[in-house]
This record gives sequence, structure tokens and C-alpha cells, in this order.
Amino acid sequence: MSQSLKPLPRWIDVGLLPLWNLAVALGVAGLVLLLIGQSPAQALGVLLNGALGSARGIGYTLYYTTTFIFTGLAVAVAFHAGLFNIGGEGQATFGGLGLALLALLLGPHLPALVLLPLLVLAAALFGMAWAAVPGYLQAWRGSHIVITTIMFNFLASSLNVYLLVNWLRPSDSMAVESQAFADSARMPSLHSLAEMVGWELPSSPLNLSLLLALLACVFVQWFLWKSGPGYALRAVGSSPRAAHYAGIAPKRQVLLAMGLSGALAGLVAVNEISGVQGKLTLDFVAGAGFTGIAVALMGRNHPVGIVLASLLFGMLYQGGVELSFEIPGFSRDMVVTAQGLIVLFAGAMATVSVPLFGRVLAAFEKKEKEPAHG
Repeated sequence: MSQSLKPLPRWIDVGLLPLWNLAVALGVAGLVLLLIGQSPAQALGVLLNGALGSARGIGYTLYYTTTFIFTGLAVAVAFHAGLFNIGGEGQATFGGLGLALLALLLGPHLPALVLLPLLVLAAALFGMAWAAVPGYLQAWRGSHIVITTIMFNFLASSLNVYLLVNWLRPSDSMAVESQAFADSARMPSLHSLAEMVGWELPSSPLNLSLLLALLACVFVQWFLWKSGPGYALRAVGSSPRAAHYAGIAPKRQVLLAMGLSGALAGLVAVNEISGVQGKLTLDFVAGAGFTGIAVALMGRNHPVGIVLASLLFGMLYQGGVELSFEIPGFSRDMVVTAQGLIVLFAGAMATVSVPLFGRVLAAFEKKEKEPAHG
């Protein structure tokens, strides 16, 4: 019988292990590129230059990063309560509906200073409401959270289509999208703010939602590890029965976790709709909810790790676009394949290398304990 390995130190689990997984993922992606006749070194150079080589590229990278921070935090909060929320797509979509309805209703009548906080609140509340239903079904009716959240993704998408086609689409337009929001409902972009103080930046979709995402990270850090409700939530995630005997109501914590998770996912709409699109569209989430799962796994469900993982995936998305343009024969499908390999190794298979690191660490500790021979 093999000897059980003790848990890895935090500096390995949080720091070294994700870097190792990323290196393995990049290595496998490089082998795939070699097999299809492409140069891994050239592809990596183009990817990094496209993501970080210019102010415009950095703007796009941080724009993608913002969305992934929201969805990664949403997955992480639910995970700490012992829940696997894969409904970020639907919660973000429903948050977008709430934001769009309020923007269309109040946009022509309120200034941006008043309207923008209301839009943020609407996106969070609608996302919270959409996630609270699966949370209730899990806690009080025993429905599996994975099944209900993924089905609610389809329901939110269908509801979005119905409202756009039958109610929100202007009668003189064939495009399946709402009318454009008033300027007061648009989240200020970074380059427009720079112009106001005399700086010149190239245009990009990066907007003040990035600041909102960073504030959300600070809040999640405080809530989970510094507040009483956060402690209760994590206690339920660790052991619901023990938490119950300690006087904590597991059902309420499930509902709280899912509500907060949905609110964070709903904030995607602030970045995508208020910050960039300026109107409600069919598929503004575009898979970000599922990418958030890999972001949370790679970031070890910690806000700092989620920021770093979101930045990595932001680079992959922006750099991948440059790859498909700059390298002849490098199709968009190849970009998606490379991104998928990194998601696989750095996200879904994040714990595969844990036994290897455990054995190496045990060997080093055993060697240190052995007496030196003269």
C-alpha cells in the first residue's frame, strides 16, 4: 500500500503548482503546433506582442481580464460553499437584461453620476435573483446545483432572445439587438478619461469596469476570510454536518453563496453592455461564464490567483486574435485548440501533478532528516 502524502505547503499549492501546470500546457500546445507545421516560438512571440506589445493590445487584454475576474469570482464564492456553479453564462445574461431594461427606461432622464451606480446594482441584483432559484432548489428541494444552473443558462438565453425579438428590438431595425443606450448609461472608457486630463491613448474597449472588478476582488477577500458570514459559508463548504452542529444553517448559506455568486456573474454585463456594446445583444457573454471555471480552478479560488489567471486568459484571447491575423495558415480553430489545451492542463487538470510534487517534497524532507555520514 502506498504511503499517503501530506498536503502540499501553500507556496507550492498556490504558487509553484499553477506555474508548472501552465508550463506543461504551453509545452503540449507547442507540440501540437509543431505537428501542424507551425513554429511554437513564432506563435508565442506573436501572442505576447499582440497582448502586451502595445497600449491598444494591453487595453484589449485588460478588457477581457475584467470579464474573467467577474466570472472567476462567481465560481470561487460558490466553490467555497461546496457548490459547483456552472451557471455563470445565464446569470450574466440575466444581469444584462436587468441592466438594459433600466438603461432604456432611465437613460434619457438621469445623469451618468446617478444612473451608472443604479445600472451596476441592477446587473448584480438580476444576476443574484437568477442564481438564487437554483440555490433554493438545491437547499430546500435537493435538486443538483450542476443540473439546475446549466439548465438556467439555456433559459436565460431563450428569454433574452424572446425579449429582444418581440419587445426590445426597434421596429425599424432587422438586427436582433436593443436600441442604443443614452450616453449617460455608458461606462466611461479609459481612453476617453485619458483625453479629459490631456493624455492620448489609443482606443480600446477597456473601461472603468476594471476598477469595479478589482473592488469586487477586495470585497470577496474580506467577505470570505474576514467576515462572520464568510466564515459560516466556508464552514458549510468544508463540512455541512459539522457546521449544522455548530449552529450554522447550511440551507441559508447555500442560498447566500449562490446569490453572491450570481451577483458577481451579473456584473459581466457592466463591462460588456454598458462599457462596450452600448446596447443589449444576443450573445454578449460569449462563453465567459465557462472560462470563469478554468480561471477559478487555476487561481485556486482565491481573489489574487483569480486576477492573475484572468490576466493570463485575457492575454490568450487578445493574443489569439493577433495570431489568426499575423501568421499565414494559422486559423482561428488553431487558436481555440491552443486555448483549450491551456484550459485543460492549467484548469481542469490542475491537481493531476499534486502527487508528483508531494513525492518530491517528501523525498527532500527525508533526505534532510538523514544523518550526515563522515
